[in-house]
Amino acid sequence: MTRTPLRRFLDYAVLSVLAFIFVLPVLYLILGSFKPSDEVLNGLTGFLPTHLSFDNYRAVLDGFDSDATGYFWRFMGVSVLLSTVVVLGGLIVNSMAAYGLTRLKWRGQGAVFSVVLLLMLVPFEAVAVPLFYLFNDQRNTIYIQAIPFIANAFSLYQFATFFRAIPSSIEEAARIDGAGPWRTFFAIIVPMSKPAFASVAILTFLTQWGSYLWPVLMVSDPSVRPLPLEMGVFSAQQPVDWGQILAFGVLLVLPVLIVFAFFQRWFVQGVASSAVKG
Repeated sequence: MTRTPLRRFLDYAVLSVLAFIFVLPVLYLILGSFKPSDEVLNGLTGFLPTHLSFDNYRAVLDGFDSDATGYFWRFMGVSVLLSTVVVLGGLIVNSMAAYGLTRLKWRGQGAVFSVVLLLMLVPFEAVAVPLFYLFNDQRNTIYIQAIPFIANAFSLYQFATFFRAIPSSIEEAARIDGAGPWRTFFAIIVPMSKPAFASVAILTFLTQWGSYLWPVLMVSDPSVRPLPLEMGVFSAQQPVDWGQILAFGVLLVLPVLIVFAFFQRWFVQGVASSAVKG
């Protein structure tokens, strides 16, 4: 149905207002990171670009540059490593599991998939304490911060939803050509599913990059401390310097923006295709 010019104008006006509201906190974060601490919490005047400098960023980087305080770039490196392992491992494990649950036929397939869907209803907080006692001997290690999050029921469900929409005739043609399940998956299904992989990669990265509860339970050694946990430690120090806290926040958010910018084309395609299928 063709929209009238007035309807189109109203749609764009509403979307612009909503976008502006969502952008405001990010704009305040960026501007505040360049301001002196006593000007950060000045209400709406905090949006005025006055007295801007890189002093807060220099203070943050200089403040984490010794064995006593830890090294900022080491915290960043730990977070990048953990997020990379969880994203890549999750893409492989969850996509293969989803393919087996949706495209291959075997006894009990529906029951297993139902169990996976039920796991989506269980919040991580409900299993955090049992996991803590289960892996207590592996505390203060890199791998224990990543392994519990590679297999993810929600990521599996996203892949399964996308795989179900792929015509079965494509796999039948591959079988006629002599391709087995492994070759069909890697040579045909994976290239066709770039939007699904991009969507899962972005959402997994966002979740892992901002992970806080599990590191609080499992990490006390600064050498393996991820960046979000270190920000929690930094923001609790006295006296509170809000300018430096916001600068720390910008450095924390920057990798997320880079990842989203890299994957956004496929992510938008994945969201649009999911909406059409829904």
